[in-house]
Amino acid sequence: MSNALGGWGEFATALVLFFVSHALPVRPAFRLVLTGLFGERAFTLGYSLVSVAVLALLIFAAGRAPYVELWQPARWQSWAPNLAMPVVCLLLAFGMAVPNPLSFGGTRPERFNPDQPGIVGVARHPLLLALALWAGAHVVPNGDVAHVVLFGLFAGFAMAGMATVDRRKRRLMGDAEWTRLAARTSLWPFAALLQGRLRPSFELSQLRLLIALALYAALLSLHSPVIGVAPWPS
Repeated sequence: MSNALGGWGEFATALVLFFVSHALPVRPAFRLVLTGLFGERAFTLGYSLVSVAVLALLIFAAGRAPYVELWQPARWQSWAPNLAMPVVCLLLAFGMAVPNPLSFGGTRPERFNPDQPGIVGVARHPLLLALALWAGAHVVPNGDVAHVVLFGLFAGFAMAGMATVDRRKRRLMGDAEWTRLAARTSLWPFAALLQGRLRPSFELSQLRLLIALALYAALLSLHSPVIGVAPWPS
């Protein structure tokens, strides 16, 4: 009984730590202080490293929580993350450190071209979309309470974050400027393209494509030794 309570306690503590570490740094006043002390690039790098570390801690804590089954595992369920993760890696590779004043994770917002928004035209918040896809796909093969809570909260956090960032950016920029910059972008993937607001003229960076492939290969090779579960159906 005490071990079970301890397992749930570790999981709850890791959840609180994750949300605090993500909510505080992006608050405008708090972010202004941090970027003033360390600079924009160092802040982005530090925020990314902390996010990865806290995420790893949270996944480890979920694995130590008591196993309470919600649905039985099946071989086909593993295809959900396997189909989603290539898209996730592409979103991360093309969405990280690109000119994007409309979301977080971007750099050099003054270089953003609203007429040719690139990946931002495909999805205004590529990093949050990547998180939502990763989490949603991993719910399918993980049918126990701890992992459903873990991945379900991640997916909900990412989806709600998109709307929250839009409201915050619109308030800070003003309606006119936000509308001008976001005219050829969309909250939902490819919506601007389907609505005719964006022309399909994307230039694919070979370097970023290689980064996406390398990231996917690394995740596949490290999944078994790090997570303890083979990524392919078996």
